[in-house]
Amino acid sequence: MDESERLAYANGLLRYLNDSPTAYHAAKNGADMLRECGFTELKETKPWVLDKGGKYFMVKNQSAVIAFVLGEGNLAEEGFRIIGAHLDSPGLKIKPGACTVTPDGYVKVNVEIYGGAILSTWFDRPLALAGRLVVKKDGKLKEELVRIDKPLFIIPNLCIHLHRDVNDKGGYNKQAEILPLLSMRKDGMEKSDYLPELIWEETGIEKSDVIDYELFLYEYQKGILMGPNHEFISASRIDDLSMVYAGLSALTEAEQGKGCKAFAAFDHEEVGSVSAQGAHSGLLLHVLNRICKNLGMTDDAYFQAIGNSTSVSADLAHGVHPNYGDKHDPENRPVLGGGPVIKYSASQRYATTAFGAAYFMDACERAGVPFQRFVNRNDIPGGSTIGPALSGLTTIPTVDMGAPVLAMHSIREFGAVSDQVDTKMAFLAYFS
Repeated sequence: MDESERLAYANGLLRYLNDSPTAYHAAKNGADMLRECGFTELKETKPWVLDKGGKYFMVKNQSAVIAFVLGEGNLAEEGFRIIGAHLDSPGLKIKPGACTVTPDGYVKVNVEIYGGAILSTWFDRPLALAGRLVVKKDGKLKEELVRIDKPLFIIPNLCIHLHRDVNDKGGYNKQAEILPLLSMRKDGMEKSDYLPELIWEETGIEKSDVIDYELFLYEYQKGILMGPNHEFISASRIDDLSMVYAGLSALTEAEQGKGCKAFAAFDHEEVGSVSAQGAHSGLLLHVLNRICKNLGMTDDAYFQAIGNSTSVSADLAHGVHPNYGDKHDPENRPVLGGGPVIKYSASQRYATTAFGAAYFMDACERAGVPFQRFVNRNDIPGGSTIGPALSGLTTIPTVDMGAPVLAMHSIREFGAVSDQVDTKMAFLAYFS
């Protein structure tokens, strides 16, 4: 890529991040991207008719997307080349019975913490609202995506004069102190009316039509490129939507090839992946099996295809922090701008094997991009990914990797543009 192409890719990533405040919006925007590139949508509830050379995708429960391109070769012999990522991010989810009114007249919204968010980063930032509603119209249930992109909520810090050890002691009461402020009490309005009234005013959806909802708060401030030469990216939800965007971009640009190239973006990774649309479900296996059966393959040919397959679990990696360098392994120290990171774990928190690492290294070398390695310190366990589920359920060799970032799980994460570009190029080489 030349500099103009790199900048164009970075700006495309920013648009995807800014337009995808929830997993539902990220799935919709990903599906729109696939449609624009000639992919045909398949419905889980309808018959599939697949053709060699065809490009297809399906959406599960509005928050997971699986897309694939069928090559012209023998699938049993060529196998699948799979990249997996996730669409969800840590945040604040609105509980049922959303609003409370304090004796002093403040209207607050009751929230549940989703995933491992760095809670301090959510304070003193304007927050907006997005998610989905289940509405009933003409006797039928229908799902509606909503996004109220306005600075509606805030979680104010307690002033230092009333909390003088705030800079010495961390931690918050997750029930009492992480309640966003919405407004002041209005005469004659019940506490249960504030959120439905807000949704009706902003979307026109009648309060009586709303049966239930899954709504999240998100940072109103949009992501930006920054640094002296726009070499960095600062935004919400870089983890893991940047890997989703890279996977979608690579799949839509890759040559057809002989086997089947597939990209899977799951939901609920941040809370364990155990859901109908999570990586720790039968979703991907069902799709792979359905592809093979639709092409007329026998069960034995299906298992042969699985045996000839490889996969990549794409989730961001911890770059060495400039102020906390001692938190990292002394020998394996990935940095921003150093390229994609291969992640290892003897306890299988990452699924990387030597073979999995080798085929991803080969893809990086063919793409002409550098790669790095990450291993946790023995006294710091670290996180996990969809990799163990991906490899365990499918039995397909898997490598865990990701672009390095700082401030992972902050409301606003930070990384290098070059790592995002290099990851996309490595994916393209892997699919090729």
